[in-house]
Amino acid sequence: MNVLIVDDEPLARARLKRLLAENHTSIHVQGEASNGNDALTQMKKQQPDLVFLDIDMPGLNGIEVANQLNDLAVPPAIIFITAHPEHALDAMQLNAAGYLVKPISEKSLQHALQQLGRLNRVHLQQQQTEKVTYQLAGTVRSIKIENIFYFYAQEKYTKVVFDGGEALIEDSLKQLEMQYPRHLLRIHRNTLVNKNKILALHTLKNHQHVIELKGCSPFLAVSRRALKSVKSVL
Repeated sequence: MNVLIVDDEPLARARLKRLLAENHTSIHVQGEASNGNDALTQMKKQQPDLVFLDIDMPGLNGIEVANQLNDLAVPPAIIFITAHPEHALDAMQLNAAGYLVKPISEKSLQHALQQLGRLNRVHLQQQQTEKVTYQLAGTVRSIKIENIFYFYAQEKYTKVVFDGGEALIEDSLKQLEMQYPRHLLRIHRNTLVNKNKILALHTLKNHQHVIELKGCSPFLAVSRRALKSVKSVL
C-alpha cells in the first residue's frame, strides 16, 4: 500500500514514518508534504492509496484538503492526525478511514490500519454490487457502474448511456448522485457523468465548455456552475 504523509511538523512526519517502517513493512511511504497545497500537488502525481493528513496546518488545513481529495475520481483513504481530539467530529463527517491523536503510538496506529483493512473489504464488496438496473422487454437487466458513460434527464425518465447501448430508468439524477457519489459528477443541471470516463475538457469558439469521455463520441456541455468541479477531477 502506497501512502502520503502530510504534516507541517517535521518531527511528527519522521515519527510516523519510523513507526510504519518498523512495524508495517507492507506499507510504502511514497512521499511527504508539509502543507495542504503541496499535498494536493503530490496526490495528482503519485495517487497514493492512503493519506495520513494533519488537520492543523497553515494555509489549507486538513479538512479543506480532504474536501478536495474526496472530489477526485478515485479518492484515497484518509486517516486524520491532530493534537486536538475535539476535531474528531469534523473529520468523521468526511468519512475518514481513521483518526490519530498526537503523539501517535504504535497501538493506535495499528488499530487505525486494522480498521482501514475492514473498510477496504467492505468497499470492495460494495463495488462488486454497484449496478444500475433497467427493464427491457419485460426483463430486468443490470449495468455495472464502471461501464456507464453518463446519465441524462429526459422529462419523467433518465437516459443512461453505457458501453453497449442506452436505456431509460426511473431514478432521478439527484437519486443517482446520492447513491453513487464516488463515481458520478454533475456537469449540467440535466447531466451526470462517470468521473472515471472523463478524458478532457474543451472550450469551443463560442466559449462553451464541453467534456470528452473515453469511448463515447458526443461531447457533453458543461455549465458554468459545474466548471470548477470538472476541473478538480482532471
